Amino acid sequence: MSASAAKSPPNTITVAATQMACGEDGGQNLDNAETLVRDAAERGANIVLLQELFETPYFCKTQEPRHFARARPFTDNPTLARFAALAQELGVVLPISFFEKSGPAYFNSLAMIDADGGILGLYRKSHIPQGPGYQEKYYFSPGDTGFRVFATRFGAVGCAICWDQWFPEAARAMVLGGAEVLLYPTAIGSEPQAPEIDSQAHWRRAMQGHAAANMVPVIASNRIGAETAGDTTLTFYGSSFIADGTGAIVAEAGRTERAVITATFERDRLQRERASWGLLRDRRADLYGPLMGMGEEAPG
Repeated sequence: MSASAAKSPPNTITVAATQMACGEDGGQNLDNAETLVRDAAERGANIVLLQELFETPYFCKTQEPRHFARARPFTDNPTLARFAALAQELGVVLPISFFEKSGPAYFNSLAMIDADGGILGLYRKSHIPQGPGYQEKYYFSPGDTGFRVFATRFGAVGCAICWDQWFPEAARAMVLGGAEVLLYPTAIGSEPQAPEIDSQAHWRRAMQGHAAANMVPVIASNRIGAETAGDTTLTFYGSSFIADGTGAIVAEAGRTERAVITATFERDRLQRERASWGLLRDRRADLYGPLMGMGEEAPG
C-alpha cells in the first residue's frame, strides 16, 4: 500500500474515461495520452483511465513475430516511470495498460499507479481472445495474477482488461474483493470477417449489467480510428462511457472523436445503496458449483 492510500479516501470522487487514436509513433502516443490525463485532471478527475495498449497501434490484428519486441518488463519500465511521475505531479490515480515481458512469457498487463506515484501492483489479463483481427492468443499468455483490487488514495479500484469485461464472474470477483469502482481499458471495433456486425451496443450493455448487478460504477475507455495490417483493417468505435451503480450511462464519448469524459460519485452513498439492495447479501454461493465447470455434463 502506498503512503497516499494509508489515509481514508475522500467521500466524493471524480472518475474520467479517455479515448484517442494510436499510430506507429510511440512517443506521440505517449504525449497524446499525457495530454488527456492533464485535461482530465484539470476537470477535477481523481482516477483517469487510458485505453488498452495505448503505446502502440493494436498490433494483435495479425500474427507477426516482430511485435514481440514491443514488450517491456514491469520493473524499470520507462513508460510506467513517466506516468508514475505524472500521477504524482497531478495527484491522480492512473491504471496503465502495457505489453509485458516476464522472462520467456508475454502478458497483456496493467500497472496500478497511485496518486503519490507509487506503483501498487500488477494485473495480467485473464481472458485472452482469439479471432479474426483479434489474434491475442498468439502474443499473450493467460494472466496468472487473479483479479486484483487496489487500495488507492481515492478508494478501492478493480481493474480488468478488454475481453475480461464480457465475463460477469470477473466483475463479481472484484466486487467481492472490495472494489468500489470497476475500470476496463479496451480496444474493440469492427469484425473483419463480418463487417455487418456492430457490437458497440452489446459491448456497452455487458458492462452496464456488471454495474447494475454489483451496484458499482463502471468506467470503460476504448480507442478510436482505423488501423490496417496487411489485408486486415479494424475500425475502433470509441464510445467510451461511465455507468453509475444502477447501470445507467452518465457520461459518454462519441465513436470517432478524441475525448475526455468525467462523472462524480459519493462513495458512502454507493455503499449504502449496495447494502440496502442486498444483492451481495442474498448470494447463494452454495448453489454456484456449476460455475466451476465448463457447462452441462455430456449425456450418458
